[in-house]
Amino acid sequence: MKWKAQLMDHKGEKRIAIYFESSPELNSRIKKLEGIKWSQTLKVWHVPDTLAYRQQFKIDSPEIKTLSDDKLKRMAAFKQWLQSKRYSESTIKTYSEALKTFLQFFSEKPLEQIDNQDIVHFNNAYILKNKLSAAYQNQVVNAIKLFFKTIEHKAIDVSLVHRPRREHTLPNVLSKEEVKMILEALTNIKHKTMLSLIYSCGLRCGELLALRPIHIDSKRHLIIIKNGKGKKDRVVPLSAKILEMLRDYYKLFTPKNYLFEGQQIGEPYDARSLQQVLKQAVKKTGITKPVTLHWLRHSYATHLLENGTDLRYIQELLGHKHSKTTEIYTHVSTKAIQNIQSPFDSL
Repeated sequence: MKWKAQLMDHKGEKRIAIYFESSPELNSRIKKLEGIKWSQTLKVWHVPDTLAYRQQFKIDSPEIKTLSDDKLKRMAAFKQWLQSKRYSESTIKTYSEALKTFLQFFSEKPLEQIDNQDIVHFNNAYILKNKLSAAYQNQVVNAIKLFFKTIEHKAIDVSLVHRPRREHTLPNVLSKEEVKMILEALTNIKHKTMLSLIYSCGLRCGELLALRPIHIDSKRHLIIIKNGKGKKDRVVPLSAKILEMLRDYYKLFTPKNYLFEGQQIGEPYDARSLQQVLKQAVKKTGITKPVTLHWLRHSYATHLLENGTDLRYIQELLGHKHSKTTEIYTHVSTKAIQNIQSPFDSL
């Protein structure tokens, strides 16, 4: 496609603005870029300022340098190791790109000479200087540590790197009325079934898209979640209402491989497309919150808690490894809070 790109600051974050002549085909392609956002104020699409995007859109950068064959081979060995250990494709991609960024920064320095101080320097001169996110910083540090441990057999003391303090943010939750409005705004039975299933079973987007027809146990009213986060299997209850919806959907679409398939038969539905489906449904309702698919999972957990479900069961249903992860929903449940009388009322 014909385009031009340039660096920009957007709400204190480094981004790359992409300008192109609008057309339905180009709009469809641009929306598939990972991390793409639309600025209503500037009227421009923009993506994260990463080395990969700088290379793709041909933006000059002093950090972009060619890696030696030796470093490329060792990167490939690291990727192969991650695959052999059955890391998820998402983690493999994240770690590989993070490591590539680090090695490009020290492209002229042999791997054998890289030490702890180089990592501290990279953190200060690249990550902090470019105001990259705390999450990205942790990903890079984790990737570097694992690479040197497994491929270079060299210990890296990551404690020397000033890691960001973990943010304690509360999960975003919709009311039952808002969830109902969103689901009722959907007219396509496939879209409605997919989003209803995420909310009614508290599924992650990836878990939904990985479902196959054999994972639906209609006789026992259960869904079997295979290889969820942390490579854990679990079962979640399937409501009679959702089961009827699934039967109606199955009769119309008769999926071959995955329960929810995209335009190509046998291939799973695209996660970005499903997010767009949700976005359009939210727009129809007039809800102004920046709702994402994960909000439906958060809402499921919170509504279960407000209905009196024990936290231990909610932990199992969500597939959380630690109970502390589940306990965060006690901070957003409003049932007990609403019963608290303000001392102002008794003045």
